Amino acid sequence: MNFTTRLVAGTLFVLFFAVIIQVWTAEGSLRGSLEADVSRALEREAALVAEALPTDSTRWDATVGRLASSGSHGVEIVDRDGRVLAASGTGTQAGMSLGGRRDIVQALANLQPASSVDRTPPNPTLSVSVPAGPGVVRMSAPLDEIERTIDRSRTAALGAAFVALIAGSLLAWIAAQSVARPLTALAAAANAIAAGALPRFPRSGVSEIDGLVQALRQMHRQLQDRFDDLRREQGDAAALVESMVEGVIASDRRGATVTANAAARRLLGYDVHAPLPDLTQLFRAKAAREIVDLVLAGEAVANREVVLADATLLVNARPLAAGGAVLVIHDLTELRRLETVRRDFVANVSHELKTPLTSISGYAETLLGGPEDPATERRFIEIILNNARRMQRLVDDLLDLSRIESGRWHPDPMPTVVAEIATEVWDGLADRAAQRGIELILDIAADAAVVQCDPDALRQILTNLLDNAVRYSGTGGRVTCRTRQLAGEVEVAVIDTGAGIAGEHLERIFERFYRVDPSRARDEGGTGLGLSIVKHLVEAHEGRVVAESLLGYGTTIRTLFPG
Repeated sequence: MNFTTRLVAGTLFVLFFAVIIQVWTAEGSLRGSLEADVSRALEREAALVAEALPTDSTRWDATVGRLASSGSHGVEIVDRDGRVLAASGTGTQAGMSLGGRRDIVQALANLQPASSVDRTPPNPTLSVSVPAGPGVVRMSAPLDEIERTIDRSRTAALGAAFVALIAGSLLAWIAAQSVARPLTALAAAANAIAAGALPRFPRSGVSEIDGLVQALRQMHRQLQDRFDDLRREQGDAAALVESMVEGVIASDRRGATVTANAAARRLLGYDVHAPLPDLTQLFRAKAAREIVDLVLAGEAVANREVVLADATLLVNARPLAAGGAVLVIHDLTELRRLETVRRDFVANVSHELKTPLTSISGYAETLLGGPEDPATERRFIEIILNNARRMQRLVDDLLDLSRIESGRWHPDPMPTVVAEIATEVWDGLADRAAQRGIELILDIAADAAVVQCDPDALRQILTNLLDNAVRYSGTGGRVTCRTRQLAGEVEVAVIDTGAGIAGEHLERIFERFYRVDPSRARDEGGTGLGLSIVKHLVEAHEGRVVAESLLGYGTTIRTLFPG
């Protein structure tokens, strides 16, 4: 039931009871007034009858009859014992006893006029007894006329009440509408606030409603300010979570995933906009599901490592006070890989140093053990010297690689003539190349004779590449240093006619200490770091290195510098 209906119904209810009470009160008041008037009139008539009574009691019936015939009122002469001495024929006769009637008893007792009403249908009457003569003179009048007067008054009052009800209902409806419209508009404004839309506040002209409108408008402004602050805080929190390197996943008390930042989606293999399953179904690994079960049961989990596919993750989980849980995932894959690289590096360096150290130690002990012929001693000393130089080269390469990887070295690019650097490097390898009958061919393009690079870096690059080419080329082989101008790049390539490299090894030749044929490489004196240094030097120039080889047909190492 709406406000208008309630107000109209309430008004009708109040008016109806007000009319009932008013009619009932007015009817009682009118009846009392009319009966009082009739009672006074009967008193006067009784006094007249008492004066008109003759002294001869035998003439009382005639006198009473004559007086009664002139009006509609009954007349009775009653003695002190209540016996009727004369009557006008209104239902009583001489000799009847009326001693129990209240008006007679009171009039005789108090010697004052007394009245009583007999409302017994169908003929209600009003009786008045006046002390006179032998006892009292009693006058009676019917109440029909009074009742008719009251009925007419009641009908008029009810008619007026009906009109008042109609008018009151109309006025109540108008008043209700004048109040209901701004209240309805106020409710619409409140709903708009709840929905986040722009509210329209009404003007009613009713001070109380206008006060409520002002309070609601103020509340809307305050809520808007608080929502703005909350949105800013949420935006800052979301940006902070999204910027975290660690993956963050939050769920509600039912286990539904409600938050997952980009790092978490990347670690778990989900697209940025892909819907996420519940937390209990988010992981496939058993160890991860055990963590989820524990945290949803209210138990915190700290620093638990989980392996998912090829990734190693460190998971910390905490239950939330309001229900649900939050998981923070650290990606340890790169750290574990670096630890493996470090272990392999230490093992490789130890192994590379152990071989020359063993040779140096063994031949030195042999020399200390006793004199040898000069030729043998010289051979032993040369072996010791070669192994010491090998160790020196290994240490130098390690220092160069460390300096480049740590960022302590930066190239100083300048126009560099490739043919000059290549000839200079080849002169240092000429003796070894001549022993094997290996020749150098310079294939320098006219538009790629000069490269914008660090001259020392290019010298070290060509030293490693040409040294490898000589080392792995057979007797009578050829080594070519070629340059080409490509689209936005300048290529400097070293091509040999050696044994070549199998496809399964080609992807790894730029790794530190990786050798296709370890025994041969050590015999040739290589450190296993040359190609790794080449790769880092070229990439420091924002270039790239490409290896091409076909088993049995030689190898091509292409370094491409920005043109």
